[in-house]
Amino acid sequence: MAIRTVIIGASGYSGAELVSILLAHPDARVEGLFGSAKREGDEPYSASFGRFRGRLDLPVRPASTEAVLACKPDAVFLATPHEASLEFARSLDGRVACVLDLSAAFRLKDATRYPAFYGFEHTHPALLSRAAYGLPEINRAAIRGASLVAVPGCYPTSAILPLLPLARAGAIATRPDGRPARPVIDSTSGVSGAGRGLALRSLFCEVHQQAYGVLKHRHQPEIDAYAGVPTVFTPHLGPFERGILSTIHVELAPNWDEARVRACLTDAYREEPFVRICPAGVWPSVADVRQTNFCDISLAVDPAWGHLIITSAIDNLVKGAAGQAVQCMNARFGLPETRGLLSTHGGTGA
Repeated sequence: MAIRTVIIGASGYSGAELVSILLAHPDARVEGLFGSAKREGDEPYSASFGRFRGRLDLPVRPASTEAVLACKPDAVFLATPHEASLEFARSLDGRVACVLDLSAAFRLKDATRYPAFYGFEHTHPALLSRAAYGLPEINRAAIRGASLVAVPGCYPTSAILPLLPLARAGAIATRPDGRPARPVIDSTSGVSGAGRGLALRSLFCEVHQQAYGVLKHRHQPEIDAYAGVPTVFTPHLGPFERGILSTIHVELAPNWDEARVRACLTDAYREEPFVRICPAGVWPSVADVRQTNFCDISLAVDPAWGHLIITSAIDNLVKGAAGQAVQCMNARFGLPETRGLLSTHGGTGA
């Protein structure tokens, strides 16, 4: 029996990516499309995304709990702003098998951190303790039994996957005061990471390589919470459509060399279908992971200084959003996590 799915926020880039993946998924069926804004949707979905013409012509309807439940979904994907996700997750709680939230409304366990980093008061803190962090490679058991999954951010995914095995293994140096030497993460995202809304810096003639959110980006606490070590994270906007490339600098603990680091990461992800450790001298590219659910990782160590450089690459709309959400859905409903995720699919354009 197919998993009946509904997407709220279907008009955005992540929503469209979800539609692409679910249409090709052999065990899922799209039952309803809803907007994150309260607006009528008389036109077919293909009017906004032409690649779906003749494949999915459902309208994007105004979102309400009653309209969503009328579709009798098993899984509801929230590709919505944080505050909207907060309310939909609460109203759907206990009424559908699983809600998979692509916003940050449930990623942080401490409700007091939301005003500082996300600009809103978390009004349903009881749900935070029940939400499973949706990175299957590190939290698979919790996802399998979850009714609410907090799908990770795109930047955090690109940082946590390389760092967590090293932090757990004690590979990261300790400062004289006993604190860990914080890894430095420099990440560049394609402009689709800014969403589909109109903004000056997202215009074709305005997109340039540029840092933003320095020392105050909202993904910093999420990375620190799940990477196993405090970090210094600086995001950059890149002049390309999609993808994230992260370069991570790590001061290694004594007795750690390149061979040991490579063995640590290889062992950690040997059985993981979506994490690829590149051969020595092969460096990840956003082109290599475009429209896939892979995270590619490579590394090198300067032995004279014990300095490790890691690079990782993901597609911000797939492993960083929609693909990861479907991977979590697969885990939650007892399917192979690769189901529906090993073939290429659509893109952001119409």
